[in-house]
Amino acid sequence: MQPTPPPQRRAMDLGNLARRVGTAAVFAVFFLTLLYFAAHPYAQAVFTGLLALALFMGVREFVRMGRKLGHRPSLAAGALAGWILMAHFLLQGLGAGERLPLWLALAVAGVVIHFGALLFEQDLDSALTSQALTWLAALYLGLGFGFQLRLFLFTQTTLSNTGGRLILALYLIVWLGDTGAYFVGSLLGRHKLAPRVSPKKTWEGALGNLAGNLAAAFLVRATACTEWTAVDAVAIGLLLGVVGQLGDLVESTWKRSAGVKDSNMGGVSIPGHGGLLDRVDSLVFAAPALFAYVHYVHGLG
Repeated sequence: MQPTPPPQRRAMDLGNLARRVGTAAVFAVFFLTLLYFAAHPYAQAVFTGLLALALFMGVREFVRMGRKLGHRPSLAAGALAGWILMAHFLLQGLGAGERLPLWLALAVAGVVIHFGALLFEQDLDSALTSQALTWLAALYLGLGFGFQLRLFLFTQTTLSNTGGRLILALYLIVWLGDTGAYFVGSLLGRHKLAPRVSPKKTWEGALGNLAGNLAAAFLVRATACTEWTAVDAVAIGLLLGVVGQLGDLVESTWKRSAGVKDSNMGGVSIPGHGGLLDRVDSLVFAAPALFAYVHYVHGLG
């Protein structure tokens, strides 16, 4: 039998839970309002701006972790390259994808990262690792947020506001899965999932995550994505649940290698939730998976 945690620790956990819930509630009101008007150009502009800001914050956290390890990734080059990749998905969603195909976006991003280092980086001793980290930040966030933007701009079904429905599905399935993992893991967690990477994660929590994913998928099917079948709900719930948890573990390995607990490393954080990368690690993997499903199974895009 595990020892009962001391009262002080329990109070701290309850306080953190209250901050998490409060932050989530404020975000939910804003987010649901944005999704309700998703088909309007101004809502698309706001969503694009929020993702661009989130990308900058995420690249900044990558840079801070990289510099802690003695490398010198570039915040300016990483953010600019990530925005270029996002621009490809924006133009594609607006029907002008031929203006910036993905191969051209990658080529321009490469020019920004590599030639930028030649022009502005004084210390080239860590050029290989520094530019590799800059590329990782740009690709990880540029593609992860780019696919979210592409989903948001979908308009190809008989239902109105398709993009808003798909983004709601993405966030709700991933985040209710996180919630299921948190409570099931806290109450029943006994068997470690990946102790070297994230000691607090358990197999019981992982199963709770999948249960939350499936419950959210059926909730979305009943309310927002009513064209989904039961098979769609099961497939999407399990798909996003598995890749989302993989994304969480991947980001945990990066933090472990840098010796940090939160990706923000004492910088700007989301109250009760930690750094930006800590919040989007599952979404970055889940967004391309959802896009692939609706593209290849439902024929969207």
